[in-house]
Amino acid sequence: MTATIRLTMAQALTRYLSRQMTEIDGQRLPIFSGVWAIFGHGNVAGLGEALWQERDRLPTFRAHNEQAMAHAAIAYAKANMRRRFMAATTSIGPGATNLVTAAALAHVNRLPVLLLPGDVFANRIPDPVLQQVEHFSDGTVSANDCFKPVSRYFDRITRPEQIIPALQRALQVLTDPAECGPVTLALCQDVQAEAYDYPESFFEERLWTPRRPRPDRAELAAAAAALKAAKKPLIVAGGGVLYSGASDELARFATQTGIPVCETQGGKSALPDDAPLNMAAIGVTGTGAANRLAAEADLILAVGTRLQDFTTGSWALFAAGKSVIGLNVQAFDAGKHRALPLVADAREGLAELRDALGGWTAPASWTSDAKAGKAAWRKEAQAVTAATNAALPSDAQVIGAVQRSLGAEVILLHAAGGLPGELHKLWQAGSPGSYHAEYGFSCMGYEIAGGLGAKMARPDREVVVMVGDGSYLMMNSEIATSVMLGLKLTIVLLDNRGFGCINRLQNATGSASFNNLLKDARHETLPEIDFVAHAGSLGAIALKAGSIAELETALAQAKTNTRTTVVVIDTDPLVSTGAGGAWWDVAVPEVSERAEVRAARASYDERRKRPTIGD
Repeated sequence: MTATIRLTMAQALTRYLSRQMTEIDGQRLPIFSGVWAIFGHGNVAGLGEALWQERDRLPTFRAHNEQAMAHAAIAYAKANMRRRFMAATTSIGPGATNLVTAAALAHVNRLPVLLLPGDVFANRIPDPVLQQVEHFSDGTVSANDCFKPVSRYFDRITRPEQIIPALQRALQVLTDPAECGPVTLALCQDVQAEAYDYPESFFEERLWTPRRPRPDRAELAAAAAALKAAKKPLIVAGGGVLYSGASDELARFATQTGIPVCETQGGKSALPDDAPLNMAAIGVTGTGAANRLAAEADLILAVGTRLQDFTTGSWALFAAGKSVIGLNVQAFDAGKHRALPLVADAREGLAELRDALGGWTAPASWTSDAKAGKAAWRKEAQAVTAATNAALPSDAQVIGAVQRSLGAEVILLHAAGGLPGELHKLWQAGSPGSYHAEYGFSCMGYEIAGGLGAKMARPDREVVVMVGDGSYLMMNSEIATSVMLGLKLTIVLLDNRGFGCINRLQNATGSASFNNLLKDARHETLPEIDFVAHAGSLGAIALKAGSIAELETALAQAKTNTRTTVVVIDTDPLVSTGAGGAWWDVAVPEVSERAEVRAARASYDERRKRPTIGD
């Protein structure tokens, strides 16, 4: 007879989570590092009590914003290269829907997080409960249905025994390199408290290790033949290189074949910036060296990238006539844009492709041309990041100061706005994972919460968050959480008094500055926001730098501080780096009373005539 233990559904869930393990560098570790929780009536009595019982094996962390705590959990998984992750629980209602943005972020970026929102009563006796969203024609709908399109796996637990298959499926998705993404288990609040006789075997420790699919022999042969025929091949390295732990194999592959490498936002730091064949950033926010090669290349080996429009310059960067090999663990990505698919783990795929090439190398002239281009780009980058006495420095000049002061081995974290474009091309990343960008969903407000999650994953490393004033004002509450948890961040806050990046895009499409910078928005008086006082009120050490020289002094001080430090500097909202970069398809109105818009439309129509890879 099967041995059982009587537990509530919530107790069974937390006990199961605490007994799932992984192995990293020979060390056996819990795969769930903890649960972020903001309690309400829909989860405090059931799941809250269960988390208290498991608090020694499954730590619970309190945050100040539901979206932010999920961002922290997602950043934790990203900093751990998807090998360990966290869960997040909220009550029914606004707490749950606050998680939806984070779910979409994790879905786009293929990052694991377990979301556990409270839900309606399964028995429907007190229906409608507080915060319940009622659908007039469907009694089974709740607010948590919002999670369905942004979850890799979704389930609503309406009976206590349903948690058994649901959790097993959840772990399969969270640990699968191809399916990986957010899992949502909506927990009916009455069912959380209901008991069931669970098999004791369900709670035995289980070890989850990464699956490493090897390439199909026919696909491998086709990829090798295509590479051998290429005269100007180029590697595009995406985030899959990092998640696979394939950086060393990528370095071997590039060195032995002489093929230059460029990096997407997600793939940056796959190789150190000083690697001879690392051309660094590609695409709309790319370097001149990488984009010149991309335009000339006759074959692209896309490794672990989903080839989004910023990488390809809306495909205008990759002209017709190119071949693409899609080396990706996910077949959906491997076959994009008529690519030759090579469905495999990045590390295994690169190793087997290198063997299949049998000593073949790219023409020496192509390799040497790439190296010369990189040297030329380095000089351009040094010029735009050099120190300045300007009253309002550019983002690039601030980046230069941070790089000089803190070095390449910090974990540099950023997300939306103008900074991703400048950092992608200008930041000189060191070791794998030292560059942490959230640019798949480009979510303002990720930065500080993400920094907290990255610091939880890598407490031994200095985590530096670069954030604009717009993102800071959207979400800054987890400064207080970082202080509370003793997790020091260095936050560099660039104040350009509005949404400077989108204002520049607005101007570039012929429109007048409107509703982006504070001065161009409807107002009675302009707000005088004291970011130093605000950050200080959340418990941080806060400083104002009046110049690049003062910024470098403040960063040197921040390096020695033992708690989160925020350094504020005013910047110019109109300046961005002109060098590098590729076209991006942003539709311009066909009809406008502004001559500037009409001119921008004419230029846009001309650019769209260029052939693209999909022709």
